[in-house]
Amino acid sequence: TDLNIRTYEHTDVEDVIRVWEECGLIRSWNNPNLDIQRKVNTQKDLFFVGELASKIIATAMFGYEGHRGWLNYLAVLPQFQKRGFGKRLLQFGETKLIERDCPKLNLQIRTDNKEAINFYKAVGYTEDEAISFGKRLIED
Repeated sequence: TDLNIRTYEHTDVEDVIRVWEECGLIRSWNNPNLDIQRKVNTQKDLFFVGELASKIIATAMFGYEGHRGWLNYLAVLPQFQKRGFGKRLLQFGETKLIERDCPKLNLQIRTDNKEAINFYKAVGYTEDEAISFGKRLIED
């Protein structure tokens, strides 16, 4: 079966959070409901879900601020991984960014997430010579 990719809708919230939970993406310092609300308030048109038989099995949040694109929460339910769905969703988002003249897509991966590192290497991503810094501005 083929993956149907569409823009996130407010009725998807529980299914999206379930995907993130099953994929181990939720952390205590990130409130998933707030992450979704913030994305919906900023470039909702770059927040995608992937469906099989009308069931959400994948998610991806893309963004573009005029200099670089960013990717967060690319996730495919474990039982549907290694079937090309993640790659398809990633390529879909890349195309949407290219349509906006986005020159480069960045993403961050936790150093212990070897499966994700291997996935991105397999689809043509390379490790940048950069250190990621962050500062929490709002405590969730």
